[in-house]
Amino acid sequence: MRRSSNIFKWLDWPTVLIYLALMFLGWINIYAAVFAEDHASIFDVSQRYGMQLIWIAAALLIAITVLAIDARFYLVFANYFYALILLVLVFVIFFGVEVNASKSWIQLGGIRIQPAEFAKFATVLALAKYMSSYGFKLNSFKAYLNSVLIVLVPVVLILLQNDAGTAMVFASLVFVFYREGMPHWVLAFFAFFVALFILELIFDRLLILVGVIVLTIVLFAAIGKRLKDTLRFAFGLFGMIALLFGTSEFLDLNISPYYIVLIPVAITIPVAIVYAYLNKVKYVFFLLFFLISSTAFSFSVDYIFHNVLDHHHRDRINDLLGIESDPLGWGYNVNQSKIAIGSGGFSGKGFLQGTQTKFNFVPEQSTDFIFCTVGEEWGFVGTTFVVILFVSLLLRLVKMAERQKEAFSRIYGYGVISILFFHIAINIAMTIGLFPVIGIPLPFFSYGGSSLWSFTILLFIFLKLDSSRLD
Repeated sequence: MRRSSNIFKWLDWPTVLIYLALMFLGWINIYAAVFAEDHASIFDVSQRYGMQLIWIAAALLIAITVLAIDARFYLVFANYFYALILLVLVFVIFFGVEVNASKSWIQLGGIRIQPAEFAKFATVLALAKYMSSYGFKLNSFKAYLNSVLIVLVPVVLILLQNDAGTAMVFASLVFVFYREGMPHWVLAFFAFFVALFILELIFDRLLILVGVIVLTIVLFAAIGKRLKDTLRFAFGLFGMIALLFGTSEFLDLNISPYYIVLIPVAITIPVAIVYAYLNKVKYVFFLLFFLISSTAFSFSVDYIFHNVLDHHHRDRINDLLGIESDPLGWGYNVNQSKIAIGSGGFSGKGFLQGTQTKFNFVPEQSTDFIFCTVGEEWGFVGTTFVVILFVSLLLRLVKMAERQKEAFSRIYGYGVISILFFHIAINIAMTIGLFPVIGIPLPFFSYGGSSLWSFTILLFIFLKLDSSRLD
């Protein structure tokens, strides 16, 4: 079939209209967030709301350009985009400009560009090309390894720029793996480690280790339905723990509680391996891997928390979990954001009438905390409408992804959905105190050229792929 020269033919207009609506609402809320009476014109380019209009105009030009390019271009040059962005990320590590403790920006004349934002669409393109290659199946170690490395390399480079928030966004691509055949248990395993990280911060590690051991035994009983063998292992393991504890107390050996638990576990592991080999039960090897990796991860959480995460991320996690509280320090942003949203009530205080907004109580209100402006000035009605727009966009994209004829387009579509969902869910959760503040923007809404342009490219490449399926 001959390809149409009309770039708007077969374009998914509902998605485009939602995109335009979100940009418009973002623009007027940026105006409300940083409104200055001596610069009342919304077109004043000396203010953020005037500059945002320029970013919006540029985004529309970028969108048209993306649509004008042949859809096959994005498949053919996916790896080149990926390689180029990796080179730029390396460049930023050495020659980038530091903003808010993150060395992740490039100064180009009077504007700053954040390459990490553009790494999202480049990574999704490269991942989609690899996973859609001939003969690819997500059922081997090599397939998983290569796919994970495609995601992991930009993550490491972004972490070296001290931008953990942006790096975390790439974790959302686990949903792409799941859609393309990753077993349920892998996703559950991923979720368990996230939960384990949180529990490790709240509870004593010894309690966590005992919990992991008990969970492993329960899984052994549930999967294999070997009750007698389960009881034997359980009595043997906990019997050794009790014996070692009693010996330590009776002889006053002062053996570390961790050794009292881990030594019996170390003795039990080779016994379990022999048992699995003789009885030909492969799932035991998986359970041993689960036990060993969970134990190792539990001991590594403290290092990750204190040496990988920035101090402000640690403080905000502690505040969220109730470990520490500082409403006038690291908890100030979220505390003021919740006050602003709560004060909006059902219908809000009205456009430009937000007192929390007007008197600058909420830092970064035009960027990471733009949603609290909606809550204060437009209330529950306004926030619900914005959430409905975002949910409608995501549902529309899911429908588009499922109707794709080519694997490349479908995989790329789910990459778009994953990244947008992560940004939307986490940003809103940040503003209402349900997630630590990690400094990521609300798509198409927050102030900033880099984020708006990167989200526009991300979305419109998929719109182009979708429209081309009928050519």
